[in-house]
Amino acid sequence: MSEPDTMTRFEVIFDAEGINAHKFRNDVTVHKHPPHPATVELPTDEGPKHGGDGTAPYPLAYFASGLTACTMTQLRAFSKRLGITIGTVRVKTRCHWQGEQRGGAPYESAPVAFTMDIDLGSDAPESDQRRLVAAAQKGCFVEQSLKPGLVAHRLKIGERWIAV
Repeated sequence: MSEPDTMTRFEVIFDAEGINAHKFRNDVTVHKHPPHPATVELPTDEGPKHGGDGTAPYPLAYFASGLTACTMTQLRAFSKRLGITIGTVRVKTRCHWQGEQRGGAPYESAPVAFTMDIDLGSDAPESDQRRLVAAAQKGCFVEQSLKPGLVAHRLKIGERWIAV
């Protein structure tokens, strides 16, 4: 007898408050709403090239970390739900943007490509590993916030990398 097909909807909400007193140092407080509330301080700064003091990570470092960690979390969580054995998960993410500036005007930016190389440390069949990566892609809130198709994934199968 199979379980009835049920759907559960839930919300994930974060609020962020930032303050910038001078230069490029931003002090940001992020609050996660219930059911599992949390608060974290995430300061950012730019390097000297942009007039900052380098006292904290660049803002885009949090983006790259968030995308990578979100995917890794979903891989681990969904491997259990799908019954796919994985080992030590390693993900290398490259976030590539292009900037353009004309004269002294503010520059404009655009995404070029985001790529993720995923090694599940698994001997599971390739089809199962592909299924797991597909589930993680759909379950990662950060990735789902990006332009569809912008993030490209490669999966390590043995000694070769395959597009998934």
